[in-house]
Amino acid sequence: MADIKTRDMVKGSIKTIDKSAVAAQRMKYAFIQTKEKAEHAIHTQESSAEEYASNRMESGIDRVSHEAVHQFDKQGRKGFEATKQNVSKAKDGIRTFKEKRAAQSLEKQGIRTTRNKGVKVAEQTQKTVKQSARSTGKKTIKTVGKGSAKTAQKTVKTAERTAKTTVKTAQRTAKAAQKTAQATVKTAQRAAQAARAAAKAAVVTVKAIAKATALAIKAIIAGTKALIATIAAGGWVAVLVIIVICLIGMILGSVFGIFFSGEDSGTGMSMQTVVQEINTEYDTKLQEEKNSVSYDVLEMSGSRDVWKEVLAVYSVKTNTDQDNPQEVATMDDGKKQLLKDIFWEMNQISSRTESKTETVITETDDGHGNIVETESTVTQTYLYITVSHKTAEEMAAQYGFNEEQKGYLAELLADENNYLWSQVLYGITGGDGQIVTVALSLVGNVGGQPYWSWYGFNSRVEWCACFVSWCANECGYIDAGVIPKYAGCVNGVQWFKDRGQWLDGSAEPAPGMIIFFDWADESGQDGLSDHTCIVQKVENGKVYTVEGNSGDSCRVNEYSIGYYEILGYGAPAY
Repeated sequence: MADIKTRDMVKGSIKTIDKSAVAAQRMKYAFIQTKEKAEHAIHTQESSAEEYASNRMESGIDRVSHEAVHQFDKQGRKGFEATKQNVSKAKDGIRTFKEKRAAQSLEKQGIRTTRNKGVKVAEQTQKTVKQSARSTGKKTIKTVGKGSAKTAQKTVKTAERTAKTTVKTAQRTAKAAQKTAQATVKTAQRAAQAARAAAKAAVVTVKAIAKATALAIKAIIAGTKALIATIAAGGWVAVLVIIVICLIGMILGSVFGIFFSGEDSGTGMSMQTVVQEINTEYDTKLQEEKNSVSYDVLEMSGSRDVWKEVLAVYSVKTNTDQDNPQEVATMDDGKKQLLKDIFWEMNQISSRTESKTETVITETDDGHGNIVETESTVTQTYLYITVSHKTAEEMAAQYGFNEEQKGYLAELLADENNYLWSQVLYGITGGDGQIVTVALSLVGNVGGQPYWSWYGFNSRVEWCACFVSWCANECGYIDAGVIPKYAGCVNGVQWFKDRGQWLDGSAEPAPGMIIFFDWADESGQDGLSDHTCIVQKVENGKVYTVEGNSGDSCRVNEYSIGYYEILGYGAPAY
């Protein structure tokens, strides 16, 4: 039984040492997993910094060539964001390295602790075995007496040999655990070196990108210096021609190409001719509304949208269409239909009729020089025609424009571009065309309410002179004393005659002059003006006018130079 107990104690000691080895093995496995995670956590998106920078620069150049100056700015911002991302990755790599380094330090401490515990356990086991052997030997001697002394001594020696063997096994196990710990430490050191190398590579990548960006900027500066040198050497004309061609090419392909649409590009039509065609359709539809029913009284109100808003919406929608983007510098049948569709989406004509019973006073002569008033009750049919329109902002919402498209729309409609719209729509380039531009922008208004109410009337009056005065006021000409504020045509004629600024009806006028008419009736002409409006232009022996209260609406008309009903012209001193 003593031998069996001795073996149990030895086995228990060996099991204790095995647990130390198992713990060391588990720590080694955990460290290997940590190393693999560290190696997979740090990476770059590109195979090299040069490739990354090259790809970004090539992408920027390609976008500039297709989307002009606006896209160059956008790509610059994207490049900056990409650089920020790479810097962030570098920082993450360094932070990961620090975390792995701290973990490795903790692992070293664990390994060292395990190793020390293993040695202590082995030493304690050795002492326990020796003490057990001596105790067992002594007990055996006392039990068997002197006659069995030799047997007891053999037993002691056997126990001592067993103890020595156990100690040697424990020492070998401890050494193995120590070697494993050392190998684990070396692996941790190699992993730390790999992490440092990865972090360093990330930093190098960021520096390479920054260097590539700096080189690109230097290239731009160098190109600019070369351009200046070329101009200084006498080649500035050719360089400027190239620059202008490139700029025009970029503009023509953008929403701002609309400002180049005033000329025929070889299709037989231009923006001016298409606008005139749509205006004619608009007038025709108004006339159809008038002819659709029989009426006694016509009342018209409202106005169509100004053309620059229609064209701005057309330009943005057509040029930035995601499915079928088109340039807007030229005009063809397809684009004309697009423009017409947008025009009628922005402008609507509606009408209604109403019957009213009213008391009418009729004056008659009784034959003896007396005026007799007779009251009678009549039922009259009123025709109400209303023109309503949507603003550019409302159309942007209807079409779902994004922020970039809304920005384009605002740029096109900025006040500083009004002179460009005048050129596109009306071919007006001179300063005297300002009042013409204002008047043309109002074509399509019906009823004249904005103009006669501005003048101060509470109800409708014959409003042709109010219209001219309103346009003049918009230009600041009334305050400047260039054009009078007048509601009666006769007063307007007299104002110009008093200042020596009057031309008779046979003269050839200039754009911006104020034209006065003397309508002929059954008794002929009376020499007094019955109608007034603004001269738009003179072409091929004809005078084109912009008129308010022409058929109770604003419209463009034409007359031959010297037409007999033209009384004369007021020539403002612009």
